[in-house]
Amino acid sequence: MSRVVVIGAGVAGLATAGLLARDGHEVVVLEKNARIGGRAGTIERDGFRFDSGPSWYLMPSVFDHFFAMMGTSAEEQLDLTLLDPGYRVFRDPASAGEAAPVTVPAGRDAVARVFESREPGAARALSAYLDSAHHASAMAEKYFLYNPFTRLGSLTTGEVLRAVPRLFSLLGTRLQSFAARRFRDPLLCQILGYPAVFLGTDPRSAPAMYHLMSALDLDEGVSYPQGGFWGVVERIAALATEAGATIRTGAEVRSIRTRSDGSVTRVSGVEWTDDDGIRHVEDADLVVSGADLHHTETALLPPHLRSYPESWWSRRTSGPGAVLVMLGVRGTLDELPHHSLFFTDDWDANFDAIFGSAPAIPAPASTYVCRPSASDPDVAPDGHENLFVLVPVPADPELGHGGADGAGSARIEQTADAAIDMISRWAGIPDLRERIVVRETKGPADFLDDYHSWRGGMLGPAHTLSQSAMFRAQNASRRVQGLYYAGATTAPGVGVPMCLISAEIVLKRIRGDHSAGPLPEPARRAMRTDAV
Repeated sequence: MSRVVVIGAGVAGLATAGLLARDGHEVVVLEKNARIGGRAGTIERDGFRFDSGPSWYLMPSVFDHFFAMMGTSAEEQLDLTLLDPGYRVFRDPASAGEAAPVTVPAGRDAVARVFESREPGAARALSAYLDSAHHASAMAEKYFLYNPFTRLGSLTTGEVLRAVPRLFSLLGTRLQSFAARRFRDPLLCQILGYPAVFLGTDPRSAPAMYHLMSALDLDEGVSYPQGGFWGVVERIAALATEAGATIRTGAEVRSIRTRSDGSVTRVSGVEWTDDDGIRHVEDADLVVSGADLHHTETALLPPHLRSYPESWWSRRTSGPGAVLVMLGVRGTLDELPHHSLFFTDDWDANFDAIFGSAPAIPAPASTYVCRPSASDPDVAPDGHENLFVLVPVPADPELGHGGADGAGSARIEQTADAAIDMISRWAGIPDLRERIVVRETKGPADFLDDYHSWRGGMLGPAHTLSQSAMFRAQNASRRVQGLYYAGATTAPGVGVPMCLISAEIVLKRIRGDHSAGPLPEPARRAMRTDAV
């Protein structure tokens, strides 16, 4: 077995380290920051603990499979709470027409009743929509998401060939128009289109194939892992170390070292510096970068060894940036469930501002709000609430940094103020601003500094057709043998489940496994860990 260096202790890096260590490799993980988790981070202050990254637990089958690959189960590792309602949608109360919040409950039948109440016949249309979404999800998991795309035969099975007309139709149609053909109510179309944002793209650009996302939140439901996603990160890290991986923080990789025999260039290790600036060399047979792919390719490799040089990136579309606002609030906020979506009326203008030719912070901006204290008593002091607010903005580090208690860059804090005022007015919490006792913000410049994020984006390349599946940057260097890539900026894409899958694709690559679907799960080991 090989000695492996993994760059970055985000979800993908930790998951890769665990899978490879369990497969018998000697693994060391080098993380530049003082904490693990990458974008799935945490901030603790004055008795509050904020997740500063992902907060929607979707695609539970992917988590189940990853934990099974580690010899355990999601049930043993996590304490999951099904959220009911799944989320609530708020609209501007000053807009014309009906603007009362719409609560999206748990379960297909209950969701169908909500749809029918807004548009006669929508329940039947939703049933067909979700059936189609489940079929697309099953096909994606079986043939595309876990596929290293190293053998053409993996896509020429009878089942795939029979589905080609349907798949081509879904790939050639955009998500927003796909929903609009089936539902007239604008808000219902927004509910069905908004999951594109989880994929880092505009619903007007995302292939309709991604309507599969609706099978996750509207049918399977939305769960919350007690302890938040930081608790998930802790469990993945613990399993990696139990498998034998070593994790070092404060270790920033400066370059990937290679050797050449004249015809083949192979990886030989990495050079890294510690917090004191002392240089170290870590020898390795294999290197897996879980860092941002743009940074890996353009900063850690010399120009002649780059599979994805700057010219390649100049033709790519970034997902959005984000202004994150983490608030500790005195008193209760019963007006807000665990998850809330604040949708602006002018949907197109909102996405034009983020993805258009003249990018700007949307005003007003559609906004996501998470209130984890609705489900988790440990994220806020007694008598207080915890709010995580995400405002999608252009991926542009020039927008600035966040900070504590209003000390961030002017445009970041102005965006945070606007979001607070929107929540206050739309959700009917007039004294929200006065009740804030803790305030932390992050902007695109923080994503660049903390994670070397391309263009300061919060997710990675957008999931347009040309940046999905086999068209996305793949998981192995074409120029350096033994160099692999994992994480949201590579295949299969953005989000915690995709990061877990990318780790398994790296495992496949190293094993020489060309199969399209999830690997067979090993026999369960007898164990029980304390749930987070």
